[in-house]
Amino acid sequence: MSNQTQDTTTSITAEQRAILARLDKFSRLTDSSIPIPLTNFRIGTEAIIGILPIVGDAAGLLLSSYVLFEAHRAGASRWVKLRILANMGIDFLGGLIPLVGDVFDAFFKANTRNTRLLREHLEKKL
Repeated sequence: MSNQTQDTTTSITAEQRAILARLDKFSRLTDSSIPIPLTNFRIGTEAIIGILPIVGDAAGLLLSSYVLFEAHRAGASRWVKLRILANMGIDFLGGLIPLVGDVFDAFFKANTRNTRLLREHLEKKL
């Protein structure tokens, strides 16, 4: 196979592929594991946990830190880790707003965003 047609995912190390696979599962669980009946929309466990004022949002922030931890292990750049932190902060602060924050959490899906950021970074890096 020529280098031009080679799939970029083959250049990602086995450890990085394993990290991305774990983060895909984690993101689905926290951001989109629960279908809303009669719609095509899904929410995750983080949106459910976030219903609890302050404590739920803090728990969501703690859960989201797993993506940052894995990004560090995968060799993400400082810039990518800062963007992940920014998304975590936006998700946390947005979630603090009563009622509106719960809807915001369901739509923002920070873990999915951050997993995508890491995947794009790793694919571009190689």
